[in-house]
Amino acid sequence: MKNINTKEIHHSIFSIKRYIIFFLILCLVITCCILLFVNGIDIQLTNKKWNAISTFISVIIFSLVFTIIDGIYHKITIEKPLKSLLEASQKIIKGDFSARVEPLHGLQKRNEMDIIIQNFNNMAEELASIETLRTDFIANVSHELKTPISIIKNNADFMQSDKISDEERKEYAKIISDSSKNLSNLITNILRLNKLENQKIFLNSKKFNLSEQLIQCMLKFESIWEEKDIDIQVDIDENMMIYGDEELLDIVWNNLLSNAFKFTEAKGTVAIMAKKENENIVVSIKDTGCGISEKVGKHIFDKFYQGDTSHATKGNGLGLALVKRIIEIMNYEISVESVVNKGTVFTVKINNDHHEI
Repeated sequence: MKNINTKEIHHSIFSIKRYIIFFLILCLVITCCILLFVNGIDIQLTNKKWNAISTFISVIIFSLVFTIIDGIYHKITIEKPLKSLLEASQKIIKGDFSARVEPLHGLQKRNEMDIIIQNFNNMAEELASIETLRTDFIANVSHELKTPISIIKNNADFMQSDKISDEERKEYAKIISDSSKNLSNLITNILRLNKLENQKIFLNSKKFNLSEQLIQCMLKFESIWEEKDIDIQVDIDENMMIYGDEELLDIVWNNLLSNAFKFTEAKGTVAIMAKKENENIVVSIKDTGCGISEKVGKHIFDKFYQGDTSHATKGNGLGLALVKRIIEIMNYEISVESVVNKGTVFTVKINNDHHEI
């Protein structure tokens, strides 16, 4: 993007030429008014020369005074704030998103220029926020990519040793396989989230059985609940038909169920409920895991955010951000309730224009 220098402005709206033209027009107007007035009264011949001179001087003085007043007014009300906007915009182009412009008046006396300044400041603030998110995103992606790559490299080095047993070699191979899977999932989620956030998504909506979809998603985690001896509670109304994007909804249920099983300790409980309530369908996924604190709860849908309770648990902090974005695209609603050391409930409400009852 070309950086425009203020010296490249060839036709300033505040140039000297503008004030000269204003001055001459004002002189012409005042002169015409005086001539019309003079023609209407009887002036003695001996006074004509003096009257002409005094009239000319008066026109010059009045025009000059009004031109100066107009110039000062425009300099204060327009030129000064516009120059401030120009300087601030130059800073933003160079990457300094802290640039702001002071409003001319308070809230009670705002004019159009104040609104322009306010909009500029709002834009600068939004750009600063986006830049922070971009920087954090790059840093987080770098960190998340570095971790599995380091694990893969270290275990690959261990496998090259002649001193390890076949059992240890298999263990290292499994760690490499798991890390590769985590790396693949991370990249997949990054690509999905980028597509959902930066491109126009055309929903592949069709009629399908939501009840059947929830059951199938639940069964994908059968090996996990059997391994951890988790109690499963299912309360799903039969044959709830819905009109929507089945593939995107599959991502939502898989992420919510994955978190539920991930954070639920052995012999805990995971419950899934889907009910018709009035003209809506409400899906709830509940667990008896570690819970989410109020502080963490404010950020759980942010990209790469992982609360204190998740440090010891595998994840990349993108799952819930992906869920939130899909919910927004499909015009659904999602809420979360949680108590630390008691558990968490995620609730998704499907509005009546997305299903058939």
